[in-house]
Amino acid sequence: MKPTLVVLVAAVAFLGGLEYEHWRMNPAAREPAARKVLYWVDPMHPGYKSDKPGIAPDCGMKLVPVYAGAELPNRAAANALEVSPEKQQLIGVEYGTAEYETTADTIRATARVTLDETKIVKVQTRLEGWIDHVFADFTGKDVKQGDALVTIYSPDALATEEEYLLALRAQYVMRDGELPALAAGNDSLVAAARKRLELWDIAGREIDLVARTGKAIENLTVYAPASGYVTERNAFPKQHVTSDTVLYTLADLSTVWAVADVFEYEAAGVRLGQQAALTLDALPGRTFYGRVSYILPGVDPVSRTLKARIAFANPRDLLKPDMYGQVEIHTGGERRLMAPESAVLDAGDRQVVYVDLGNGKLEPRPVRVGEHMSGRVEILAGLQAGERIVTSGNFLLDSESQLKVAGGGSAK
Repeated sequence: MKPTLVVLVAAVAFLGGLEYEHWRMNPAAREPAARKVLYWVDPMHPGYKSDKPGIAPDCGMKLVPVYAGAELPNRAAANALEVSPEKQQLIGVEYGTAEYETTADTIRATARVTLDETKIVKVQTRLEGWIDHVFADFTGKDVKQGDALVTIYSPDALATEEEYLLALRAQYVMRDGELPALAAGNDSLVAAARKRLELWDIAGREIDLVARTGKAIENLTVYAPASGYVTERNAFPKQHVTSDTVLYTLADLSTVWAVADVFEYEAAGVRLGQQAALTLDALPGRTFYGRVSYILPGVDPVSRTLKARIAFANPRDLLKPDMYGQVEIHTGGERRLMAPESAVLDAGDRQVVYVDLGNGKLEPRPVRVGEHMSGRVEILAGLQAGERIVTSGNFLLDSESQLKVAGGGSAK
């Protein structure tokens, strides 16, 4: 061996011995240098980045670190489809983006118009007697509050009127008398007789007429306590009535209810106070607006629907009870990740969106979709806001992708 070579080998051995001695005497030197973490990414969708470890929001997988100097993991690149710009133009590839939007959700349901039960009035009288004359003489008649409905001959009421007149005459005679205590007592008799007439539910105008003319009214009038249509009539001439007799049922149609049958799977979205729009085949071109006023507590066991009651103003009485129509209940806006419907290829058991990776590479990305709304579809998992996606020509791209998988090549 040449002297120079011997010296070189000895030097290497000596340096190696020093390095080994340092490693043996210093345990910290035996640990690999800590690598710097740049950020964490979703292993399924590397476009998602986070400045701290955690769980991916879309797929639920644990985020993986990306170290300084390391390549960005990209599992999607393995199945990416490479399509030249010329070929993209030839097959009509167009792009859009997935964006967060505040959606105006709508639930559609069939509905039936019903009476507003808070505006139904039963007409009864406290008099017992016989009906003499009927003014509201047919079902469906429109009456106004204060209109005369029937007149009734009541012997008991007639006797009370006579007592009232006797008290008034005595009051007149004793007005200038010398016995003031007797006059004050007669005033009490007048007030008591008038009060008994009022308790018979006799109108004040008729009591005043008795006092003014000095004559009892044989047939007392029953007036409408509210405005509305006669939906039930039980008043006929010469009929005997008591305080239990329901003479009429009046229904005010100035407001009506529409009872909507909401499917069970949509029922959770219905809330009190939500706006609703009603359309009917009987009134084409007209839309009525109201609000959800009540939600029935149970689901119909046959139709599996929840009944929601919606109140509508009906100033011209256009809405009639038992009309059928369709309602749209506006359930309010929510912020959702939305994409064009045309971007999603639905194969039944899976939905795929083609994502632009740049440089002509398109990744077939499996997604999970939610509700469809006016040409847009909710993306529940698989995409991030701002990602560029194919909205047209994706069917042909999918065919190319299937050919690539089968043949092991790539489209150019």
